Amino acid sequence: MEGRESWDAVVIGSGLGGLVCAAYLAASGRSVLVLEQHDVAGGNSHVFRRRRRYEFDVGVHYLGDCGPDGVLPAIFAGVGLRDRIAFRSMDPDGFDRIMLPGYRLDMPVGWDAYRSRLLAALPDDAEGIDTFVDVCEAIGREARDSLLSTVEVTAAALLERTPVSLRWGRRTLTQLFDHCGLSAAARTVLAAQSPNYGMGPAEATVSMHATVTDHYLRGAYYPVGGGQVLAASLVEAIESHGGEIRTRTCVERILVEGGKVRGVGLADGTVASAPVVVSNADYRRTMLDLVGAEHLPGSLVRKTTTATMGMPFATLYLALDREIAGLPNANIWWYDTTDIDAYYESLAGDWNGEVPFLFMSFASVKDPDSATVCPPGHSNFQVMTLCPPRHDAWRADGDAAASGRYRRDRGYLDGKGRLTDAMLDAAESVLGPLRDSVVHRELATPLTHERYTWSTGGTPFGLARWGTGGSRPDTRTTVDGLYVVGASTRYGSGITGVAVGGIACAGQILERRLIPAVHGGEVLADTARLPDRDDRWDPLRVSRGAARRDARGLARIG
Repeated sequence: MEGRESWDAVVIGSGLGGLVCAAYLAASGRSVLVLEQHDVAGGNSHVFRRRRRYEFDVGVHYLGDCGPDGVLPAIFAGVGLRDRIAFRSMDPDGFDRIMLPGYRLDMPVGWDAYRSRLLAALPDDAEGIDTFVDVCEAIGREARDSLLSTVEVTAAALLERTPVSLRWGRRTLTQLFDHCGLSAAARTVLAAQSPNYGMGPAEATVSMHATVTDHYLRGAYYPVGGGQVLAASLVEAIESHGGEIRTRTCVERILVEGGKVRGVGLADGTVASAPVVVSNADYRRTMLDLVGAEHLPGSLVRKTTTATMGMPFATLYLALDREIAGLPNANIWWYDTTDIDAYYESLAGDWNGEVPFLFMSFASVKDPDSATVCPPGHSNFQVMTLCPPRHDAWRADGDAAASGRYRRDRGYLDGKGRLTDAMLDAAESVLGPLRDSVVHRELATPLTHERYTWSTGGTPFGLARWGTGGSRPDTRTTVDGLYVVGASTRYGSGITGVAVGGIACAGQILERRLIPAVHGGEVLADTARLPDRDDRWDPLRVSRGAARRDARGLARIG
């Protein structure tokens, strides 16, 4: 950038929350600049390529509620993308396979079918399961109805319209388990997918668990072409409506004068001025580093300083030179324990690198016609396990983690090797022998995630505890003109959570309820402006932004 530039809004970071917000602002006629420190836009939705044969999704493993009435398709449709993003359904009779000693449950679409499966698998807990499902189904329904309401829900109306949420929503999942009198095995089956939000039952609220569960019970899907298609489509919507995406551009400071945002200062010494700044960066880094405590209320600084983060993952990316026989179009959630509380407690203690839990996601099954996931007859999948959110677990201090120097540390490399072997051992216990077929393996640790996304602790889930009672920040902040989006806001983490937060933030800025409007069919974008796509269309290339679209170094397939 040369000199000072002025915009209606600057968005820091290009995760899907930031891109959704930017797309709606651009489609509404605002001039928007999106700044991304990484090589491509997309945040946790981006992909990477290896050996010119394999493409791995970083954070898109499956999406819920993407049917004709789905919330996420409506958000994309509102900026003209309905016909440019397709979703392939996973197995509706069992999109998640939960496996623990003595139990297996294939999770189907729909609360009634889910209840029936639970009662068949856990007959001794039947009464408690009925109570549990009644509470969670009601909260999921109340939350969705409130989200799609065409009018602002008043406090008085809230009491009438969301009675179960008000009673149970902010209590912990453990408190609901206790109320229902559930056994350890039942708690483990019911909370098996808790890594979807990065917290155990003692930390997660009933509202978080219920809304995430409801989200997937409305149908599980995978985006055709992989997660990068989502980001690339939003980039096209932004650029075609006059916005700009700048990758490899680092923001050093959010400029605040007299309690109001004035723009952002960049690492190269230049300034982009704007009366509105939306940060899609890590919440703690946004408030404490980019804004600075001197511009914030003391209570907010204390709450943010003492906040804890969701659990991070270690992810093993694998490619095989053969297909895996007998796989359903489902994720696998495997535990070697029936005590999920003890499992999470072990992560808070002296972690020894053992692997009592795996999440397995099979991209080559979910997107079998993809030309980039892997060659025909090969397999592409991910094996993931939760890790403590501490640098010392990886023998690296904060400075080493931030600078990337940890990558050549012998202790770190030895730990990665041991964890890779342990994860492969666990995967083989489920899938059978596969080591002889592995043609690519690559382990990403929480430090890897932190280096690419600058997320505190390397978590994709944002804040776990911010104050008390499951509270989370709104998108509007105490600084006039400053907004935040992403995994730490009250709208939740995951692709849909951050997308909902992004459109809600745009609605606050534009002073209108956008979510019910677009769910009802309104399109803000001029679809005639969107660029044509041909057979060579590459979402990774598009996601670099117009200025760097043809820069050197882009990995290609084939």
